Amino acid sequence: MAKVIDSIKTSNPQFKALHLRLLLSYLGVMMTILGMSAIAVYEFFATSIYQQLDEHLMNVAKTAIPTLEVVKHEYYEYLEKNEESEEEKAEKSKPNNEENIHKMMRENAIEVINYELTYGTFPANSKNHTHGMEWFDDYGRLMIKQGNLFPHWYLQEKGEIRDIKQVQSPGIRTLILPVYNENELSGYIRVNESTIPIESTLKKLQLGLGLGGVIALGLTAIGGMWLTRQSVKPIENSFEQLKQFTADASHELRSPLTAIKTSVDVMQSHPERIHPADVKKFGAIVSATKQMTELVEDLLLLTRIDSEKIILKQNWIVIPLEEILEDLLDLWELQAEAKKITLKGNLACDISVMGDGAKLTRLFSNLIGNAIQYTPEGGKITVSILRQNRFAIIKVEDTGIGMTPEESQQVFNRFWRADKARNRRDGGLGMGLAIAHSIVQNHRGEISVTSQAGVGSCFQVKLPLSS
Repeated sequence: MAKVIDSIKTSNPQFKALHLRLLLSYLGVMMTILGMSAIAVYEFFATSIYQQLDEHLMNVAKTAIPTLEVVKHEYYEYLEKNEESEEEKAEKSKPNNEENIHKMMRENAIEVINYELTYGTFPANSKNHTHGMEWFDDYGRLMIKQGNLFPHWYLQEKGEIRDIKQVQSPGIRTLILPVYNENELSGYIRVNESTIPIESTLKKLQLGLGLGGVIALGLTAIGGMWLTRQSVKPIENSFEQLKQFTADASHELRSPLTAIKTSVDVMQSHPERIHPADVKKFGAIVSATKQMTELVEDLLLLTRIDSEKIILKQNWIVIPLEEILEDLLDLWELQAEAKKITLKGNLACDISVMGDGAKLTRLFSNLIGNAIQYTPEGGKITVSILRQNRFAIIKVEDTGIGMTPEESQQVFNRFWRADKARNRRDGGLGMGLAIAHSIVQNHRGEISVTSQAGVGSCFQVKLPLSS
């Protein structure tokens, strides 16, 4: 397990989020499957065992059907001979001559339920209340009972009963069987059995399923780590190869681009040697060379930033953000004035972060330049900084063309640009915000954007303060 965890820890940090998402998804699916399986097993077992209990109670009740008429005969005979008042008769729900009734049933050759064979013996004073049987007449009056487990409710409380009925009380399972004689209700037999042994068994089953689920989940987690590592490994290898190719290609392109730029500069320094018809062509070459050079430099910068994410930079220094932003406001002021854009700063003092000054300058320069490019004449751009708990919050707000929610989700993707942006910006490569995003991530920060089409955008950068 330790080796699997170490392999994930030492993998490319750019894929940690992917590893985590895949692992959590895998564990979520497996937990759902294991949970549903455990519930299904428990419900199936509980249903089966209660069905067996109900069948057992039904067999016992059917066996006692022949005794009902004998019990009724002796019960009514007892009531007739008893001279007590009607109120006293109602209070007594069973006669005191049970032994005589049992004797009469045996003399009439009627089979009495053999509890010693069916349940085992249950003496009257037993502390283990496990089962009991009751005989009722057709009015629901208790005539006689045998055993040591009875529910705490009268048969009349359940209303008129015409069919077989199962009732679950705390710790007791009860079956009520109506007995008919020539389609007329003759009485009821109620059989009771303790469900404590069953509940104890089900609790053990729950414990077993729980422990088994924990063990299975642990093994699933180990297997999930290994599976996610194996599934992401080809992607990592492809990404590393692509990144290496980008770095190599960008580096190799520097030389021919430098040669082209130098040659064009030399030829432009002697305009008399250039045919008038070729002036525009040389201008196009200069523009294309400049654009390609910027693209190569941006790609190399992104490659270096991606590589630096693997090892925490040890040469970071304390950077006062207000100084960087003040310099950038001065730098972009001329371009803002050229477009009649109001560029203002709301900079708090003494807010510093740990980082690379050059990259942080590139980060905020890209954001301010992006705001100027996408803000029409007469617009307004505000750069602000404030302290929030342990973080510095930098905002670049503009009254530019804005973006839709769908575009806001893609704005930090490399080479992505909205169609309307293509028409407003000459030479844009769609790399500025991607570079800003990478620099923020490299400084353990967060960058986000809120925007509304036709209203403007607000880019917010959140960086941890220096200790």
